[in-house]
Formats: sequence, C-alpha cells, structure tokens
Amino acid sequence: MEVLFQIPEPFLFSPLKHYFPYIRVYAERKATKESYPGSREFLRELKHIGSCVMDVYRGGLSPDHIFREIRDFLHSRGVCGKEAYGRLTGKSFSSYRIIKLSDASEWILKYNEDDSRYVHIFPSRSGPHTFRVKANTLKSALLYLVLIGRDYISAEDLNRARLPAGLSAVKSIEDARAISEMIEMLRD
Repeated sequence: MEVLFQIPEPFLFSPLKHYFPYIRVYAERKATKESYPGSREFLRELKHIGSCVMDVYRGGLSPDHIFREIRDFLHSRGVCGKEAYGRLTGKSFSSYRIIKLSDASEWILKYNEDDSRYVHIFPSRSGPHTFRVKANTLKSALLYLVLIGRDYISAEDLNRARLPAGLSAVKSIEDARAISEMIEMLRD
C-alpha cells in the first residue's frame, strides 16, 4: 500500500481505516491505476480494513501533527517506553485512554504488544470530526470509485464492484444508502 506519510515509531495507525484525507487520496490514486476486477494487491489492501465498524477522523490536523501532539502528551506525563505506556493505558483488551487534541478531536490510545509499535491510536467515536462507518460500506465505496467510477450509482454497478471482494449483492440502491453516502463523501 502506498503511504503518503511516514508513521513514526512507536505509533501503530491505520490511515486506510481511520484518516479520511488519506482514504480520499487513496481512492483517487487507485482509480488511475486499477481496472476491473482489481489487482490482487488492491483487494488485499481492502481486506486490511476488516469486517467491523471503525471511526474515521475527518478534521484538519495532519498525521504528523496528530503524532506530535500525542507524543507531547505522553512525554508530559513522563511516559517513555513500552512499559510506562502499558501502565498508562492498561494492557488488557478492554483497556484504553482517551485524550483530546488541539482541534478538540478525541483519540484513543491502546496498548499494542509490539516492541517498536506499541502506541495504537485511532479516533474516538464520541469526538468531533469523527464519523463511524461499517467496514463493508467503506470497502464497497472504494471498490465502486476505483473500479466503476460512474457518476450515477446503480445497484447493478454497485454489485459488480462488490463481486471481486467477495461481498454479497445488495438488493436495491435504497438498501445501499450508506454506501452511496460514503461514495459521495469521498467524491466531495
């Protein structure tokens, strides 16, 4: 996957799942390179989105700014290193810490069991500049924009786009309202 910015250690961050400006540029770039039914690489990248819901940040902070503010927060609390970070956030699956950044967005800090990428970050669903989306909705929107790209969204084209990723067909475009809305968000 082409990354438009570097994710510094110790951060673990998935921009294709959580950073709207990246998702938009990703769709634009892939649309110039891919054709139906999509490359193995493209379909593999979409699998990394998963199958659950995710929260996506669409505020104005750059990734570097987000990383810097979180790093500053950690340093201001004397958190240097994996063990200190684990004490701050907790290490259990359900443990986390929420912090607020300069644009009032809220970010979740979770512990990740990795020596170099132990600060797992993603936007909080309750904060401003964040929206929640189902993984298959985001995948479907990306598949449609990259592989089909027509202005008018028909159920037939939407189902054709979903097929290479093994997603089931939608019965009508009304059933796929969330997908259509996501496509329009990515187009704007």
